[in-house]
Amino acid sequence: MSSENRIDYVEFASADPAASRAFFEAVFGWSFVDYGEDYTAFDDGRLQGGFFRGQPQRAESGAPLLVLYADLLAPVEAAVRAAGGQVVRPVFSFPGGSRFQFVEPGGNELAVWSERDPA
Repeated sequence: MSSENRIDYVEFASADPAASRAFFEAVFGWSFVDYGEDYTAFDDGRLQGGFFRGQPQRAESGAPLLVLYADLLAPVEAAVRAAGGQVVRPVFSFPGGSRFQFVEPGGNELAVWSERDPA
C-alpha cells in the first residue's frame, strides 16, 4: 500500500509532554523516544507522532478528535481513569458501535470506540 497522500505523522500540543508519555505508555503501551524536555515522539505500532510542549485544544473548541480502537471499552476506560485520565463523555452508542471521550494528563481530548456493545 502506498503512503502517498495519507496521514503519516500526528503531533499534539501537551501542557506536560512527560505526563502525556507516561499516560499513553501505561494505558495503550505506546513506545516513546524523548528529544529534550519539550518533545517526545511516539509509535503506537501503526502510526507515529509526537507531543510538544504547548497549549492543547479540546474537540469542543474545534480541535480534531483522534479516535482509538479497542475491542472492549470497559477495561480501557478503567485504565484511562487509573492512569490519571478524565472521562469527559461517558460511553454512548452510535450506529456501528460505542465510544467514550477522555482528556489525558497533558490536556488532549481523545476517544476510544468499539464495534461491541459496552455492556
